[in-house]
Amino acid sequence: MPERVIRGRRVENDVWQAIGQPHGDATQPLPQGPVLVPLAYWREHRDLLAARRQPIGVWLAPADDPAAIADDLGRFSVVAIHFPKFTDGRGYSTAALLRTRYGYRGELRAFGDVGRDQLFYLARCGFDSFKLAPHHDPEAALASFTDFSVRYQGSVDDPVPLFRKRAVAGRIAR
Repeated sequence: MPERVIRGRRVENDVWQAIGQPHGDATQPLPQGPVLVPLAYWREHRDLLAARRQPIGVWLAPADDPAAIADDLGRFSVVAIHFPKFTDGRGYSTAALLRTRYGYRGELRAFGDVGRDQLFYLARCGFDSFKLAPHHDPEAALASFTDFSVRYQGSVDDPVPLFRKRAVAGRIAR
């Protein structure tokens, strides 16, 4: 059975093959079709990968600096950020930096130990694609995007905090 991914708030088959740790062996020849490569592999084989004429994506480990791919963002169909443990929050900051500081507009995927409870917050930071941990049901997780009807803080998906919206609404109502 093909692996499933949430993209555009729909569950679909995942066409991307990840190589390197944590999902595969980066020493093997690249498979046909869309591939996600680790940052180190991208750095070492940039020209070869760019010449493939097939969709390419890069995945970042928690300690990887998003500035390392800032100049190459236009080459990637997907940038994926690995969450080795659900308690490791560094990927949230990486996503926010990619969206705000570096202006990345392509698919931004969270993968690894990602569960339903995180999806709402991951989306707030700029993620739009999610590959859940194997023991989570992506169909059941879709409901998490509507867990909260009001967001107090500003974030990537809505930078204006609620108190500012209320202040503006109060001036308009007068």
